[in-house]
Amino acid sequence: MSDRPTKLVVDCSLPEGHPDKVQIIPLTDEEIAEREAQAAQAEAEEAARQEAAAAKEALKASAKAKLVAGESLTAEEAELLVF
Repeated sequence: MSDRPTKLVVDCSLPEGHPDKVQIIPLTDEEIAEREAQAAQAEAEEAARQEAAAAKEALKASAKAKLVAGESLTAEEAELLVF
């Protein structure tokens, strides 16, 4: 058995029971490269999303601390509170 990824192709124009209705086809090198690129992009986007969420939480914590201490808020902190 091969470790090469495969795809499932279903030809809905063929009747049930037809031998070519469902086919399992190995991916081409180009398809594998495309999937790897998409996975890398998704990973980078998730890391950026997590970084933005962490920055927002830090900003919220800073705004709360300043409110409790009676300090002035930055425009960015105030915007976050006024959402």
